[in-house]
Amino acid sequence: MRNKITLKKIAQELNVSISTVSKSLKDSHEIGKETRERIKAFAKSHGYRPNSIALSLKNRKTKTIGVIIPDVVHYFFALVVNGIEQVARKNGYNVVVALSNESFEKEVVNMETLADSLIDGFILSLSKETLKKQDYYHINESINQGMPVVLFDRVVSEIECDKVIVNDFKGAYDATKLLIDKGRENILLLTTEDYINVGRLRTQGYIKAIQDNGLSLENHLIIKVEDSQGSDDDFPELENSIAEAFNKNDKIDGIFAVNEIFAGAALRVLRGLKKAIPKDVGLICFTDGLISKYSYPSLTTVKQHAEEIGKAAAGKLIERLENDNEDLKYEQKVIKSVIIEREST
Repeated sequence: MRNKITLKKIAQELNVSISTVSKSLKDSHEIGKETRERIKAFAKSHGYRPNSIALSLKNRKTKTIGVIIPDVVHYFFALVVNGIEQVARKNGYNVVVALSNESFEKEVVNMETLADSLIDGFILSLSKETLKKQDYYHINESINQGMPVVLFDRVVSEIECDKVIVNDFKGAYDATKLLIDKGRENILLLTTEDYINVGRLRTQGYIKAIQDNGLSLENHLIIKVEDSQGSDDDFPELENSIAEAFNKNDKIDGIFAVNEIFAGAALRVLRGLKKAIPKDVGLICFTDGLISKYSYPSLTTVKQHAEEIGKAAAGKLIERLENDNEDLKYEQKVIKSVIIEREST
């Protein structure tokens, strides 16, 4: 049996990166014309079909959903998968979960591997590296070939499909406003780099709340965490940045973190600085996972209803799989977040 050709195999054969192959196949001018033509010719001569989808769709339903998540460190993703599994099981579907580990290449390989296993559709949250590269060829080609895809949490406008999100901007605005309403005037933001859409939107919500309430927007009060694809090496650097912020500005009286892992790092620093929570510093974060509930003091959080996100994503994918109407319009469903107030505020 002839081995199926994949993006990874093309990259290996031609000694280029998967990203170069992906961009060449969509005729991106970021890649030189000679390289593009060489890659397209190789792909054509070897019968490349994105994700082997033509073999698996419409004629071979397996009642299996492929789920790709960026990591298992964040409790949020575990809860989303649990919600997906509940709805899938109820409707007679199996679920196969794969991790991208925030890697573009792993995300591509996972999609190809799962498609080769004849899954019926994908639910995924984009890896940080995919967002940084802004290379969505593998996903768009899947959709173009007839493979249904539902994105959740990390979504982009360049991919036309069903999406399930929370209102990150509003959640961040409300979280910052809560700290302001409690008299906090110098609020430190712990966020991600802007290419990660959820971090960017939460940063924008924070900024808007600061401006709407007449407070001064200070750049030194915004810490953007550089990402090493989930490496533990990020966190000592984050803690050092938090401590440095307090050393430069002893008036900091509030912290808003865009996830509870960043909030956990803040807790460690505050203890080292002998800061009382919430007397000296109020602290709030996104997620509402185990860290938030069982840390001391317990953390006030923006609850995203992760299980509901998973249920909505699975429900939308199954609806599309079982509906023969190809003109069914794509939808973006927004799950409402709520603030759960605990000891840290």
